[in-house]
Amino acid sequence: MPSRTPHVLTAILLLLAAAAPPARADGPALAYVTNQQGAVSVIDLDTLAVRSTLEVGARGPRGLGLTDDGRWLVTANLQDQNISVIDTATGEILRQVAIGKNPEFVRVLGKTAYVTFEPGSAGAGPQKAGSAAPKDEDDKVPGHVAVVDLQDGKVVLDIVGKPETEGVEFSRDGRLLVLTNESDNSLSVHERSSGRLLRSVAVGAHGERPRGIKARPDGSGYVVTLELSDKLLVFDEHFEFLREVATGKAPYGVAFDPAGQRVFVAAAKARMLQVFDAVTFQKIRDIPTGERCWHFSFTPDARRILVACGKSNEVVVIDAASLEVVKRIGDLKTPWGIVTWPRAAGSID
Repeated sequence: MPSRTPHVLTAILLLLAAAAPPARADGPALAYVTNQQGAVSVIDLDTLAVRSTLEVGARGPRGLGLTDDGRWLVTANLQDQNISVIDTATGEILRQVAIGKNPEFVRVLGKTAYVTFEPGSAGAGPQKAGSAAPKDEDDKVPGHVAVVDLQDGKVVLDIVGKPETEGVEFSRDGRLLVLTNESDNSLSVHERSSGRLLRSVAVGAHGERPRGIKARPDGSGYVVTLELSDKLLVFDEHFEFLREVATGKAPYGVAFDPAGQRVFVAAAKARMLQVFDAVTFQKIRDIPTGERCWHFSFTPDARRILVACGKSNEVVVIDAASLEVVKRIGDLKTPWGIVTWPRAAGSID
C-alpha cells in the first residue's frame, strides 16, 4: 500500500483538530460567554480569540457559572426554563434541570448552583421609559432562587425572595445569601443553608431597581447598583447604609478588583465601564465600551477586563492597568454573561 502523502496527513490532522474537545478545565486560561441568540463562546485568554463553542441544548442562555474545579459549566436558559450542566473538557451536556419561568442569574458554590427565577415574570425585562407599567399583579409575585445539586441534577431547596429577585451574592464566610429584588426595591438576606429570611433592607428611599450586588473582597461590606436611578449604594457588613454614589445611566454589573482597591460599574445605557476608588468612591475613569454591556470579568491574572456587550455583539477587552480598550472580540450573538477559568473577580463570579 502506498504511503500517505503529506497533503493527506495534513487533512487528517486538521480533521482531528476540529473534532478535539472544545476546552479543558486544566488547560489554558479561558473565558466563557453566554450568547442569548446562540450557545456559549469559549475565548482563549492567551490569544484573545474565540477558540470554540459549547452547545447548551436549550434556547436563550443567560446567567452562567463554573464549579470550583472548573469541570462543569452551568447555564440558565430562558425559553426552556431550565439549566444545562456541561462538561467543559468534552462539551457533553451532562444533564438539564427544570427550574421555572425566567431563569436568569446563576451563582455556583462547590457543586451547588443558585439560580434566580420569577414565577410571575413574562421575561420581558425592564420597560422603556414612558411605557405603561406592565403586569401589576405579576410584579407582586415573589421571585425565587432554586438551589440545585448539580451532581444529582435535582432542586434541593426553593428560596423565596421578593418580587423580581435578580442579583445573588454570598457573604464572605458563606453563611449568608443576599438577593437584590428589583420590583420590591429591596435586598433580602437569607441563611444560605436553610433559605430562611433573616432581614429585608429597603432601598426605595435612594432609588429604584436594585440589580447588581457585590461583597467587598475583605467581607467588610457590599455595593448595590440601582439601574433606574443611576446610583451605586454602599453598605457595611451589617447592611447599614453608608452612602450613595452617582453613576452613568442604567448601572448593572458591579465588581471590585481582586485587591479591593477599585470598584467597577457597567453603566449599560451610558455605554461605559466606570471605575471608582473603593474607599473614597471618587471616580477614576469612564471607559467607553459598547451597547448593553451588563457583565464583565477580570482575567485570572488580573491584567485585563472582559466586558460582554449584548447589543453590539462583542466582548470588549480592557487593560486593567491603563484602563484603555485594547481589543474587541466581535461576531457574537447577543452576549449576556461572562466568567473565566481559573475563576476571577467579576460581576458574576
